[in-house]
Amino acid sequence: MKIILFLRPMMYLDPGSGSFLIQILLAGLLGIGVAVRIYWKKIVSFFKRDKGEGIQEELDTLDEYGGDQDDDVA
Repeated sequence: MKIILFLRPMMYLDPGSGSFLIQILLAGLLGIGVAVRIYWKKIVSFFKRDKGEGIQEELDTLDEYGGDQDDDVA
């Protein structure tokens, strides 16, 4: 009995599989891009530590209220 017969792959990839893999890759890259955009100020403030406590208070305000308080309309 030949062992090579059992080692031969028995898989089939149709064109839809390649399209699905491309969609997964693009969705992952776009997800990373959105995450970077959301947390951009925190990323920048992490690398610029000379700003002091002011930036941390601003970021806490952004997290708590979802935006600047100056934009609120009463």
